[in-house]
Amino acid sequence: MTYKEISQSYLENYGLGIGDTIKVHKEDISYTGILLDRPEDADDGYLVLKLSSGYNIGVAIENTTCELIEKGDKPKIGYDETEIPHDESKQNISIVSTGGTVSSVIDYRTGAVHPKFTASDLVKANPELLDYANYNVKALYNILSEDMKPEYWVKAAEEIANDISNGADGVVIAHGTDTMHYTSAALSFMVKTPVPIIITGAQRSSDRPSSDANINLIDSVVAAKSDIAEVCVCMHGSLNDEYTYLHKGTKVRKMHTSRRDTFRSINAQPIAKIQNKKVNINPEYDYIKRGTQEIELNTAIEDKVGFIKSFPGISTDYIDYHIDKGYKGLVIEGTGLGHVPNDMIDSLKRAQDESIPVIMTSQCLYGRVNMNVYSTGRNILDAGVISGLDMTPETTYVKLCWALGQSDDYDKVKEIMQTNVAGEFGKKSSIKDFLN
Repeated sequence: MTYKEISQSYLENYGLGIGDTIKVHKEDISYTGILLDRPEDADDGYLVLKLSSGYNIGVAIENTTCELIEKGDKPKIGYDETEIPHDESKQNISIVSTGGTVSSVIDYRTGAVHPKFTASDLVKANPELLDYANYNVKALYNILSEDMKPEYWVKAAEEIANDISNGADGVVIAHGTDTMHYTSAALSFMVKTPVPIIITGAQRSSDRPSSDANINLIDSVVAAKSDIAEVCVCMHGSLNDEYTYLHKGTKVRKMHTSRRDTFRSINAQPIAKIQNKKVNINPEYDYIKRGTQEIELNTAIEDKVGFIKSFPGISTDYIDYHIDKGYKGLVIEGTGLGHVPNDMIDSLKRAQDESIPVIMTSQCLYGRVNMNVYSTGRNILDAGVISGLDMTPETTYVKLCWALGQSDDYDKVKEIMQTNVAGEFGKKSSIKDFLN
Protein backbone atom coordinates (compact mmCIF):
# COMPACT_ATOMS: atom_id res chain seq x y z
CA MET A 1 0.00 0.00 0.00
CA THR A 2 1.39 3.42 -0.97
CA TYR A 3 -0.61 5.50 1.53
CA LYS A 4 1.89 7.11 3.91
CA GLU A 5 2.19 9.04 7.14
CA ILE A 6 -1.12 10.90 7.78
CA SER A 7 -3.31 8.78 5.49
CA GLN A 8 -1.59 5.55 6.52
CA SER A 9 -2.21 6.27 10.22
CA TYR A 10 -5.81 7.15 9.41
CA LEU A 11 -6.40 3.83 7.65
CA GLU A 12 -4.64 1.84 10.35
CA ASN A 13 -6.78 3.54 13.02
CA TYR A 14 -9.95 2.29 11.30
CA GLY A 15 -8.44 -1.07 10.30
CA LEU A 16 -8.95 -0.41 6.58
CA GLY A 17 -7.12 -1.81 3.56
CA ILE A 18 -7.09 -1.50 -0.22
CA GLY A 19 -10.20 -3.03 -1.76
CA ASP A 20 -12.41 -2.43 1.29
CA THR A 21 -15.77 -0.78 0.76
CA ILE A 22 -15.89 2.17 3.15
CA LYS A 23 -18.00 5.23 4.01
CA VAL A 24 -16.26 8.51 4.74
CA HIS A 25 -18.28 11.11 6.70
CA LYS A 26 -17.42 14.79 6.40
CA GLU A 27 -19.67 17.41 7.97
CA ASP A 28 -23.07 17.01 6.28
CA ILE A 29 -21.94 14.76 3.44
CA SER A 30 -20.65 11.20 3.11
CA TYR A 31 -18.98 9.19 0.36
CA THR A 32 -19.23 5.43 -0.09
CA GLY A 33 -16.89 3.52 -2.36
CA ILE A 34 -14.06 1.05 -2.75
CA LEU A 35 -10.73 2.20 -1.32
CA LEU A 36 -8.14 2.34 -4.10
CA ASP A 37 -4.38 2.52 -3.86
CA ARG A 38 -2.53 5.72 -4.81
CA PRO A 39 0.55 6.59 -6.86
CA GLU A 40 3.83 6.73 -4.99
CA ASP A 41 4.15 10.51 -5.49
CA ALA A 42 0.57 11.39 -4.45
CA ASP A 43 -0.04 14.12 -1.84
CA ASP A 44 -0.60 12.87 1.68
CA GLY A 45 -3.88 13.41 3.52
CA TYR A 46 -6.24 12.09 0.85
CA LEU A 47 -8.06 8.84 0.14
CA VAL A 48 -9.13 7.67 -3.31
CA LEU A 49 -12.54 6.00 -3.61
CA LYS A 50 -14.21 4.34 -6.56
CA LEU A 51 -17.89 5.24 -6.38
CA SER A 52 -20.74 3.01 -7.52
CA SER A 53 -21.00 5.21 -10.64
CA GLY A 54 -17.57 3.93 -11.66
CA TYR A 55 -15.82 7.27 -11.16
CA ASN A 56 -12.85 7.82 -8.85
CA ILE A 57 -12.77 10.72 -6.36
CA GLY A 58 -10.20 12.04 -3.92
CA VAL A 59 -11.40 12.79 -0.38
CA ALA A 60 -9.40 14.95 2.05
CA ILE A 61 -9.37 13.07 5.37
CA GLU A 62 -9.10 16.13 7.60
CA ASN A 63 -12.15 16.45 9.89
CA THR A 64 -13.66 13.15 8.70
CA THR A 65 -14.68 9.87 10.26
CA CYS A 66 -14.80 6.55 8.50
CA GLU A 67 -16.55 3.20 8.75
CA LEU A 68 -16.03 -0.17 7.11
CA ILE A 69 -18.92 -1.39 4.97
CA GLU A 70 -17.40 -4.55 3.51
CA LYS A 71 -13.99 -6.11 4.03
CA GLY A 72 -11.71 -7.50 1.35
CA ASP A 73 -10.74 -7.09 -2.28
CA LYS A 74 -13.38 -6.85 -4.93
CA PRO A 75 -13.98 -10.41 -6.20
CA LYS A 76 -12.30 -11.26 -9.47
CA ILE A 77 -14.64 -11.30 -12.43
CA GLY A 78 -14.53 -14.43 -14.53
CA TYR A 79 -16.63 -17.28 -15.82
CA ASP A 80 -16.19 -20.94 -16.46
CA GLU A 81 -15.96 -22.19 -20.00
CA THR A 82 -19.32 -23.97 -20.09
CA GLU A 83 -20.90 -24.27 -23.51
CA ILE A 84 -22.97 -21.35 -24.79
CA PRO A 85 -26.53 -22.42 -25.76
CA HIS A 86 -27.27 -22.99 -29.46
CA ASP A 87 -30.62 -22.30 -31.18
CA GLU A 88 -31.02 -23.57 -34.75
CA SER A 89 -33.55 -20.82 -35.52
CA LYS A 90 -31.01 -18.04 -34.94
CA GLN A 91 -28.14 -16.70 -37.04
CA ASN A 92 -24.57 -17.64 -36.16
CA ILE A 93 -22.38 -14.72 -35.12
CA SER A 94 -18.65 -14.93 -34.46
CA ILE A 95 -17.32 -12.76 -31.63
CA VAL A 96 -13.58 -12.15 -31.66
CA SER A 97 -11.99 -10.38 -28.72
CA THR A 98 -8.70 -8.49 -29.07
CA GLY A 99 -8.85 -6.82 -25.65
CA GLY A 100 -9.33 -3.12 -24.96
CA THR A 101 -11.66 -1.40 -22.49
CA VAL A 102 -14.69 -3.36 -23.68
CA SER A 103 -12.84 -6.50 -22.57
CA SER A 104 -11.35 -4.99 -19.41
CA VAL A 105 -12.12 -4.91 -15.71
CA ILE A 106 -11.03 -2.63 -12.90
CA ASP A 107 -7.87 -3.43 -10.99
CA TYR A 108 -9.13 -2.43 -7.57
CA ARG A 109 -5.62 -2.06 -6.19
CA THR A 110 -4.70 0.68 -8.67
CA GLY A 111 -8.00 2.09 -9.93
CA ALA A 112 -6.89 1.42 -13.50
CA VAL A 113 -8.44 -0.96 -16.00
CA HIS A 114 -6.66 -3.81 -17.74
CA PRO A 115 -7.64 -6.51 -20.26
CA LYS A 116 -9.34 -9.41 -18.49
CA PHE A 117 -12.45 -10.69 -20.23
CA THR A 118 -12.33 -13.26 -23.00
CA ALA A 119 -14.86 -13.23 -25.82
CA SER A 120 -16.75 -15.95 -23.96
CA ASP A 121 -16.83 -13.80 -20.84
CA LEU A 122 -18.33 -10.97 -22.89
CA VAL A 123 -21.29 -13.14 -23.85
CA LYS A 124 -21.80 -14.42 -20.33
CA ALA A 125 -21.44 -10.95 -18.82
CA ASN A 126 -24.08 -9.70 -21.30
CA PRO A 127 -26.64 -12.54 -21.31
CA GLU A 128 -29.09 -10.47 -23.38
CA LEU A 129 -26.86 -11.26 -26.33
CA LEU A 130 -28.26 -14.80 -26.32
CA ASP A 131 -31.65 -13.41 -27.38
CA TYR A 132 -30.24 -12.37 -30.74
CA ALA A 133 -27.98 -15.10 -32.13
CA ASN A 134 -25.80 -18.13 -31.60
CA TYR A 135 -22.15 -17.38 -30.92
CA ASN A 136 -18.76 -18.78 -31.77
CA VAL A 137 -16.39 -16.93 -29.45
CA LYS A 138 -12.63 -16.66 -29.30
CA ALA A 139 -10.00 -14.45 -27.70
CA LEU A 140 -7.50 -13.56 -30.40
CA TYR A 141 -5.49 -11.18 -28.22
CA ASN A 142 -5.83 -9.70 -24.75
CA ILE A 143 -4.19 -6.32 -25.23
CA LEU A 144 -5.00 -2.65 -24.95
CA SER A 145 -5.26 -1.08 -28.38
CA GLU A 146 -2.12 1.04 -28.09
CA ASP A 147 -0.26 -2.28 -28.35
CA MET A 148 -1.86 -3.18 -31.68
CA LYS A 149 0.56 -3.85 -34.55
CA PRO A 150 0.12 -4.30 -38.33
CA GLU A 151 0.97 -7.99 -37.96
CA TYR A 152 -2.01 -8.33 -35.62
CA TRP A 153 -4.28 -6.90 -38.34
CA VAL A 154 -3.15 -9.75 -40.56
CA LYS A 155 -3.96 -12.42 -37.99
CA ALA A 156 -7.34 -10.82 -37.25
CA ALA A 157 -8.20 -10.73 -40.97
CA GLU A 158 -7.23 -14.40 -41.34
CA GLU A 159 -9.34 -15.44 -38.34
CA ILE A 160 -12.34 -13.46 -39.58
CA ALA A 161 -12.09 -14.91 -43.09
CA ASN A 162 -11.84 -18.39 -41.61
CA ASP A 163 -14.96 -17.84 -39.49
CA ILE A 164 -16.91 -16.56 -42.48
CA SER A 165 -15.76 -19.51 -44.59
CA ASN A 166 -16.99 -21.80 -41.81
CA GLY A 167 -20.48 -20.34 -41.93
CA ALA A 168 -20.54 -17.24 -39.71
CA ASP A 169 -23.48 -15.01 -40.68
CA GLY A 170 -21.65 -12.00 -39.26
CA VAL A 171 -18.59 -11.11 -37.20
CA VAL A 172 -18.24 -8.82 -34.17
CA ILE A 173 -14.76 -7.75 -33.05
CA ALA A 174 -14.24 -6.40 -29.53
CA HIS A 175 -11.40 -3.88 -29.74
CA GLY A 176 -9.82 -1.03 -27.80
CA THR A 177 -11.01 2.37 -28.97
CA ASP A 178 -7.67 4.20 -29.26
CA THR A 179 -6.60 2.45 -32.48
CA MET A 180 -9.93 0.97 -33.54
CA HIS A 181 -10.08 3.16 -36.65
CA TYR A 182 -6.69 1.87 -37.81
CA THR A 183 -7.89 -1.73 -37.50
CA SER A 184 -11.23 -1.02 -39.18
CA ALA A 185 -9.37 0.52 -42.14
CA ALA A 186 -6.93 -2.40 -42.33
CA LEU A 187 -9.71 -4.99 -42.35
CA SER A 188 -11.58 -2.96 -44.98
CA PHE A 189 -8.62 -3.31 -47.35
CA MET A 190 -7.70 -6.87 -46.43
CA VAL A 191 -11.11 -8.57 -46.40
CA LYS A 192 -13.78 -8.52 -49.10
CA THR A 193 -16.74 -9.90 -47.19
CA PRO A 194 -20.17 -11.36 -47.98
CA VAL A 195 -21.39 -10.65 -44.40
CA PRO A 196 -21.16 -7.74 -41.93
CA ILE A 197 -17.90 -7.30 -40.00
CA ILE A 198 -18.58 -5.03 -37.03
CA ILE A 199 -15.89 -3.60 -34.75
CA THR A 200 -16.96 -2.27 -31.36
CA GLY A 201 -15.51 -1.22 -28.05
CA ALA A 202 -16.19 0.83 -24.97
CA GLN A 203 -15.04 4.01 -23.29
CA ARG A 204 -15.87 2.57 -19.84
CA SER A 205 -14.90 -0.95 -18.72
CA SER A 206 -17.50 -3.70 -18.72
CA ASP A 207 -17.79 -3.96 -14.92
CA ARG A 208 -18.50 -0.25 -14.37
CA PRO A 209 -22.12 0.91 -13.90
CA SER A 210 -21.46 3.70 -16.43
CA SER A 211 -20.10 1.29 -19.05
CA ASP A 212 -21.19 1.66 -22.66
CA ALA A 213 -20.02 -1.87 -23.45
CA ASN A 214 -23.41 -3.57 -23.15
CA ILE A 215 -25.26 -1.33 -25.62
CA ASN A 216 -22.35 -1.28 -28.06
CA LEU A 217 -22.05 -5.08 -28.02
CA ILE A 218 -25.76 -5.77 -28.45
CA ASP A 219 -26.15 -3.20 -31.22
CA SER A 220 -23.07 -4.65 -32.93
CA VAL A 221 -24.71 -8.07 -32.95
CA VAL A 222 -27.85 -6.48 -34.39
CA ALA A 223 -25.67 -4.86 -37.07
CA ALA A 224 -23.89 -8.18 -37.72
CA LYS A 225 -27.29 -9.68 -38.59
CA SER A 226 -28.09 -6.85 -41.02
CA ASP A 227 -27.80 -6.61 -44.80
CA ILE A 228 -24.66 -4.41 -44.72
CA ALA A 229 -21.75 -6.56 -45.89
CA GLU A 230 -18.97 -4.14 -45.03
CA VAL A 231 -16.43 -3.49 -42.30
CA CYS A 232 -18.04 -1.02 -39.90
CA VAL A 233 -17.52 0.50 -36.47
CA CYS A 234 -20.50 0.47 -34.08
CA MET A 235 -20.30 2.88 -31.14
CA HIS A 236 -22.51 5.23 -29.14
CA GLY A 237 -24.09 8.07 -31.11
CA SER A 238 -24.85 10.17 -28.03
CA LEU A 239 -23.81 10.50 -24.39
CA ASN A 240 -26.76 8.39 -23.24
CA ASP A 241 -27.86 4.91 -24.31
CA GLU A 242 -30.48 5.97 -26.87
CA TYR A 243 -28.77 4.85 -30.05
CA THR A 244 -25.53 3.88 -31.74
CA TYR A 245 -24.09 4.75 -35.14
CA LEU A 246 -22.65 2.41 -37.72
CA HIS A 247 -19.62 4.06 -39.35
CA LYS A 248 -17.80 2.95 -42.49
CA GLY A 249 -14.49 1.35 -41.47
CA THR A 250 -12.37 3.64 -43.66
CA LYS A 251 -14.20 6.89 -42.81
CA VAL A 252 -14.34 6.78 -39.01
CA ARG A 253 -12.14 8.40 -36.37
CA LYS A 254 -11.97 8.70 -32.57
CA MET A 255 -12.54 12.39 -31.84
CA HIS A 256 -12.62 12.70 -28.03
CA THR A 257 -10.55 11.14 -25.27
CA SER A 258 -13.44 10.06 -23.04
CA ARG A 259 -16.91 10.82 -24.41
CA ARG A 260 -19.06 7.81 -25.19
CA ASP A 261 -19.97 9.31 -28.58
CA THR A 262 -16.31 9.79 -29.46
CA PHE A 263 -16.45 8.11 -32.90
CA ARG A 264 -17.51 10.22 -35.88
CA SER A 265 -17.68 9.67 -39.61
CA ILE A 266 -15.20 12.06 -41.28
CA ASN A 267 -16.07 13.55 -44.67
CA ALA A 268 -19.01 11.13 -44.72
CA GLN A 269 -22.26 10.29 -42.99
CA PRO A 270 -22.81 7.23 -40.78
CA ILE A 271 -24.03 4.22 -42.71
CA ALA A 272 -26.86 3.59 -40.27
CA LYS A 273 -28.38 4.50 -36.93
CA ILE A 274 -29.25 1.62 -34.60
CA GLN A 275 -32.10 2.39 -32.23
CA ASN A 276 -34.41 0.07 -30.33
CA LYS A 277 -32.45 -2.84 -31.83
CA LYS A 278 -33.35 -1.84 -35.38
CA VAL A 279 -30.87 -0.88 -38.09
CA ASN A 280 -32.04 2.28 -39.85
CA ILE A 281 -29.86 2.56 -42.95
CA ASN A 282 -29.05 6.02 -44.32
CA PRO A 283 -31.12 6.18 -47.54
CA GLU A 284 -28.35 8.17 -49.24
CA TYR A 285 -25.77 5.46 -48.58
CA ASP A 286 -24.96 2.99 -51.35
CA TYR A 287 -23.73 0.03 -49.32
CA ILE A 288 -22.57 -3.46 -50.30
CA LYS A 289 -25.35 -5.93 -49.63
CA ARG A 290 -25.07 -9.27 -47.88
CA GLY A 291 -24.23 -12.19 -50.13
CA THR A 292 -23.32 -10.15 -53.22
CA GLN A 293 -19.60 -10.98 -53.10
CA GLU A 294 -17.44 -13.93 -52.13
CA ILE A 295 -14.98 -13.91 -49.27
CA GLU A 296 -11.56 -12.72 -50.45
CA LEU A 297 -8.47 -12.22 -48.31
CA ASN A 298 -5.49 -10.05 -49.21
CA THR A 299 -3.24 -9.51 -46.20
CA ALA A 300 0.03 -8.54 -47.93
CA ILE A 301 1.33 -5.53 -46.02
CA GLU A 302 4.46 -3.44 -45.55
CA ASP A 303 4.86 -2.09 -42.03
CA LYS A 304 7.95 0.09 -42.63
CA VAL A 305 5.88 3.20 -43.35
CA GLY A 306 6.55 6.55 -41.68
CA PHE A 307 3.90 8.95 -40.35
CA ILE A 308 5.03 12.59 -40.06
CA LYS A 309 3.08 15.59 -38.76
CA SER A 310 4.07 18.98 -40.13
CA PHE A 311 4.48 21.85 -37.66
CA PRO A 312 6.05 25.34 -37.60
CA GLY A 313 9.81 24.85 -37.52
CA ILE A 314 9.84 21.27 -38.76
CA SER A 315 13.16 20.43 -40.37
CA THR A 316 14.14 18.31 -43.35
CA ASP A 317 15.67 15.86 -40.88
CA TYR A 318 12.26 14.27 -40.36
CA ILE A 319 12.03 13.16 -43.98
CA ASP A 320 15.73 12.46 -44.47
CA TYR A 321 15.78 10.26 -41.36
CA HIS A 322 13.06 7.99 -42.75
CA ILE A 323 14.77 7.79 -46.13
CA ASP A 324 18.10 6.95 -44.53
CA LYS A 325 16.49 4.29 -42.33
CA GLY A 326 15.03 2.49 -45.32
CA TYR A 327 11.36 3.34 -44.93
CA LYS A 328 9.32 2.22 -47.93
CA GLY A 329 6.72 4.99 -47.81
CA LEU A 330 5.74 8.15 -45.93
CA VAL A 331 2.46 9.76 -44.94
CA ILE A 332 2.59 13.46 -44.11
CA GLU A 333 -0.14 15.15 -42.10
CA GLY A 334 0.23 18.58 -43.65
CA THR A 335 -1.38 21.90 -42.81
CA GLY A 336 -4.48 23.28 -44.49
CA LEU A 337 -4.94 22.08 -48.05
CA GLY A 338 -1.87 19.86 -47.72
CA HIS A 339 1.25 21.91 -47.12
CA VAL A 340 4.68 21.65 -45.54
CA PRO A 341 7.34 24.42 -45.38
CA ASN A 342 9.04 25.19 -48.70
CA ASP A 343 12.44 24.26 -47.33
CA MET A 344 11.33 20.62 -47.23
CA ILE A 345 10.85 20.43 -50.99
CA ASP A 346 14.34 19.11 -51.72
CA SER A 347 13.86 16.24 -49.25
CA LEU A 348 10.52 15.41 -50.85
CA LYS A 349 12.23 15.30 -54.26
CA ARG A 350 14.86 13.02 -52.79
CA ALA A 351 12.13 10.62 -51.65
CA GLN A 352 10.69 10.56 -55.19
CA ASP A 353 14.17 10.00 -56.67
CA GLU A 354 14.54 6.96 -54.40
CA SER A 355 11.06 5.67 -55.39
CA ILE A 356 9.62 6.25 -51.92
CA PRO A 357 5.94 7.28 -52.27
CA VAL A 358 4.93 10.23 -50.08
CA ILE A 359 1.21 10.77 -49.47
CA MET A 360 -0.12 14.14 -48.30
CA THR A 361 -3.08 14.39 -45.91
CA SER A 362 -4.43 17.30 -43.86
CA GLN A 363 -4.45 18.03 -40.15
CA CYS A 364 -7.83 19.69 -40.71
CA LEU A 365 -9.41 16.21 -41.14
CA TYR A 366 -12.50 17.65 -42.86
CA GLY A 367 -12.29 18.71 -46.50
CA ARG A 368 -9.98 17.59 -49.30
CA VAL A 369 -6.29 17.94 -49.93
CA ASN A 370 -5.75 20.32 -52.85
CA MET A 371 -2.14 21.18 -53.61
CA ASN A 372 -3.03 23.15 -56.77
CA VAL A 373 -4.24 26.30 -55.00
CA TYR A 374 -1.03 27.82 -53.61
CA SER A 375 2.49 27.94 -54.97
CA THR A 376 3.78 25.87 -52.06
CA GLY A 377 1.33 23.11 -52.89
CA ARG A 378 2.34 23.14 -56.54
CA ASN A 379 5.97 22.83 -55.55
CA ILE A 380 5.04 19.86 -53.36
CA LEU A 381 3.21 18.26 -56.30
CA ASP A 382 6.22 18.86 -58.54
CA ALA A 383 8.29 17.01 -55.92
CA GLY A 384 6.18 13.91 -56.55
CA VAL A 385 3.94 14.01 -53.49
CA ILE A 386 0.64 12.14 -53.95
CA SER A 387 -2.67 13.60 -52.74
CA GLY A 388 -4.52 11.73 -50.00
CA LEU A 389 -7.77 13.32 -51.25
CA ASP A 390 -10.27 13.36 -48.36
CA MET A 391 -8.95 10.28 -46.54
CA THR A 392 -8.21 10.59 -42.84
CA PRO A 393 -4.49 10.52 -42.02
CA GLU A 394 -4.93 7.19 -40.21
CA THR A 395 -6.72 5.52 -43.11
CA THR A 396 -4.06 6.91 -45.47
CA TYR A 397 -1.31 5.38 -43.35
CA VAL A 398 -3.03 1.98 -43.28
CA LYS A 399 -3.77 2.08 -46.99
CA LEU A 400 -0.16 2.92 -47.84
CA CYS A 401 1.01 -0.05 -45.73
CA TRP A 402 -1.42 -2.25 -47.68
CA ALA A 403 -0.60 -0.71 -51.08
CA LEU A 404 3.13 -1.31 -50.55
CA GLY A 405 2.25 -4.90 -49.70
CA GLN A 406 0.70 -5.21 -53.16
CA SER A 407 3.62 -3.70 -55.07
CA ASP A 408 6.95 -1.96 -54.59
CA ASP A 409 6.60 -0.16 -57.92
CA TYR A 410 6.18 3.59 -57.35
CA ASP A 411 3.67 4.15 -60.15
CA LYS A 412 1.60 1.11 -59.14
CA VAL A 413 1.47 2.27 -55.52
CA LYS A 414 0.38 5.73 -56.68
CA GLU A 415 -2.38 4.13 -58.75
CA ILE A 416 -3.60 2.06 -55.78
CA MET A 417 -3.56 5.07 -53.45
CA GLN A 418 -5.76 7.04 -55.83
CA THR A 419 -8.14 4.16 -56.53
CA ASN A 420 -11.18 3.87 -54.28
CA VAL A 421 -10.69 0.36 -52.88
CA ALA A 422 -12.99 0.34 -49.84
CA GLY A 423 -14.89 3.63 -49.91
CA GLU A 424 -11.98 5.45 -48.28
CA PHE A 425 -12.50 8.69 -50.19
CA GLY A 426 -15.52 10.43 -51.61
CA LYS A 427 -16.17 11.89 -55.04
CA LYS A 428 -16.74 15.32 -53.51
CA SER A 429 -16.99 16.99 -50.13
CA SER A 430 -20.33 18.01 -48.64
CA ILE A 431 -20.94 20.74 -46.06
CA LYS A 432 -23.34 18.44 -44.18
CA ASP A 433 -20.47 16.03 -43.49
CA PHE A 434 -18.73 18.80 -41.54
CA LEU A 435 -21.87 19.95 -39.70
CA ASN A 436 -22.91 16.42 -38.71
